[in-house]
This record gives sequence, C-alpha cells and structure tokens, in this order.
Amino acid sequence: MRPISLPDVPYDATAVRPEWSDLPRGVRKAIAARLGSPVVAARSAGGGFTRAFAALLTTEAGAGAFVKAARLDDPTAQWYAREQAITAALPEEVIAARPRWTLAEAGWFVLCMEPVDGRIPSLPWSGADLEATLTSWGRAAAALAHPAPELLAVGLPALPDILRAEMSWWSLIEAGHEPMPVTARGTVAPERLRELADLERRLPSTAGGTGMCHGDLRVDNVLVDGSGRAWLCDWTWPCLGAPWFDTVTLLISAYASGLDTDAHIRTWNPPPDGVDGALAALAGYWLVRAADGPTSASPHSRQHQRFSGTQALAWLAERRGWTR
Repeated sequence: MRPISLPDVPYDATAVRPEWSDLPRGVRKAIAARLGSPVVAARSAGGGFTRAFAALLTTEAGAGAFVKAARLDDPTAQWYAREQAITAALPEEVIAARPRWTLAEAGWFVLCMEPVDGRIPSLPWSGADLEATLTSWGRAAAALAHPAPELLAVGLPALPDILRAEMSWWSLIEAGHEPMPVTARGTVAPERLRELADLERRLPSTAGGTGMCHGDLRVDNVLVDGSGRAWLCDWTWPCLGAPWFDTVTLLISAYASGLDTDAHIRTWNPPPDGVDGALAALAGYWLVRAADGPTSASPHSRQHQRFSGTQALAWLAERRGWTR
C-alpha cells in the first residue's frame, strides 16, 4: 500500500477569520434583525483560505444560520454575491446549502445560507466519506449536464479558457518566461519538464464541455452530515467543462490518503491523457503558487498549495512510470 501523506495543518483548521464581535455593531444588529432574534453563539468556520467572516450562528430563539460577510470593497463580497446567485439556481438534485437572504449594511455585504450540520472529511479519507462525496458529485454533475438559463446568466467561463490563461505554468517555464519554482526542486519536474508542458498544452482540448463544473472541488469544500450524506459547498467558481476534471481535483487528497484513485477516476470515463494532463496542470499551478511570497489570505495557503501540487505530481509520476 502507498504511504499516506498528510498536510501539516488539517483542512478544518486552515482559516483565519474575524470573530462575531469583530463585525461592526451596525452589521451585527442588521443580521440579528434578519434572523429575528439576538445572536447568542457564533462558531467560526475552521476551513477555507480567505480572511472573511464565516460562521454558524445560533440565535436566542434557537434558530441556526450559516452567515458569511465581507466589506463591500473586498473582492470576497463579490464572490459571496456570486455564490448567492449560483446556489439559488442549483437544481434540487444537487446536495448543497441554499441561500436565505443577503443584505448590505455599513459598507458590508452579508450572505445567509441554510446551515449544514456536518464536518469536513478527515484525512486520510475514509472509504465511506469518499464514496459519499463521489456519489453526491456524480449526482450533481448529472443534474448540471445542461445548466438552466438562470445559471448560465450568472456567467460561466469555459474550463479550457481557464486552463490556457491560468494553468499553463510548465509551458511558461519551458519557454524560459518563468523560473522552475523552488517547490518543484527535488521532484520529477526538472527532468520531465518537456513532457509536463506537452500534457498541459493538450489538456484544454480534452476538458471542454457544456455541463457546469463546481470549479473548486476539494476536501474542504465538502461537509458530511450525521447520516453520512456529503454536501458540496462554496459554489463560487463554477465553469463549463468536463466533470471528470473536478473529480481529479477532488481525488488528489485521496491519492495522498493511499487510496486507489485510478479505479475511482476510471468510472468517469475521462479521455486518453486527460487525467495526466489535469494532474500536470494542477501540479504546475499549485507548485508555482506555493513558491510565491506571503499572502493576505490564510497563512496556511502556501503549505497547502505545496502539499496539493506535490501529491498531484506524485500521482502523475506513478501513472506514467516516472522515477526521475
């Protein structure tokens, strides 16, 4: 069995967020008014890589709500507004929390979502949690194969365009426009640069599609409830493309957990070299980002990018028989 690799910081403890008491008094009053009762408890979301407010609130009347908030001049406010529009239009087959309301108060944007009583799957993945997540994603992908006009109206970029614009790092390194990131040293990347760039360049032609993808399907965007059902969270970056690409993204942490990820991805019928192209592009993106300087997001962002990039590259090397 392959050795298990774990990130330095668990995915449910990556976030650094403001507390309820840190929100402006006017914002807290407006939220409580919409909830219909004073807020008596706030449990901050431990997962995620933004510094915006996100917490499960409990009111004096006993009601619960998941509330996100960001200053209107923070790009995160636009992300939350986008998430509201997308989740409101998701078909009922998609297991995801739906929005209740939004408000703007004292220079802040607030999004209230249905609360989900669940947990981020622990790493290493258990077989049950992974099966539940893949089942939920398979159901969602089928329901989103032909997105409703309301979803298309939000504006869904094409996955191949995203890949060309944002995930072509090996090609840039091969052409001498970017240096080999320090995070890739000691891996197969320097010796396999030409092959990595070639896989990356061929990926867009295999990843297109008219279905709606989640766009950010990671372990920390999943909640498993008490019945074992997996909820798909954070619908901020959906795009139009092939759903197997999201499955590859999700399975990278399952590969690190020592599971048979090749068996899981085969059931999605990806095209020849599609999975390898996805792993190459994802590894390049994450390893380059991990080599960047400090970020204003979570202080744990870079180490998680390095973890993900290293595991994507390791899975690719195993699939292609690369040793160095």
